[in-house]
Amino acid sequence: MISAGEFRKGVTFELDGNIYNVVDFQHVKPGKGAAFVRTKIKNIITGQVLERTFNPTEKVEEAKIERKEMQYLYNDGEIYYFMDMETFEQIPLNYEQVEDAMKYVVENMMVSIQFYKGKAFSVLPPMFVELNITECEPGIQGDTSKAGNKPATLETGVTIQVPLFVNQGDRIRVDTRTGSYMERV
Repeated sequence: MISAGEFRKGVTFELDGNIYNVVDFQHVKPGKGAAFVRTKIKNIITGQVLERTFNPTEKVEEAKIERKEMQYLYNDGEIYYFMDMETFEQIPLNYEQVEDAMKYVVENMMVSIQFYKGKAFSVLPPMFVELNITECEPGIQGDTSKAGNKPATLETGVTIQVPLFVNQGDRIRVDTRTGSYMERV
């Protein structure tokens, strides 16, 4: 059990049969009345974000989220398959569960799968990935010195902004947290 007064960003807890992650919190002590904790919490299964206030002494059940490194194998339309490299067990996940992560994941890449009570609910890509540019306007001589960006489509199909000197066929490193270009590899 964890009390609301101990809430911090990233704390995961169970409330009313759902699992929530603390996105933001604020301890409020008004001049009159009792103190309270104002929070912004996200349902980790559905992604719904709620704003809720708690009494600092209110207790909730802390949720234990397990993470396991697995290899992305392939997809057959709506179902994505991941393999545990120790047991070689494969688990299927729906597109809705992997939608955000798959923007930066290619076949055979290692990802982190989150489990709650043995049930997989989310995929986290590595923080930094190296991907090939499949479509991009060519860089023009002289463009390399001035600042500016242009759109580039990666091998996963996602489009990001890259500097003018980057060309089609280049391999770049991308920060998956922000979806931004970092460097050429």
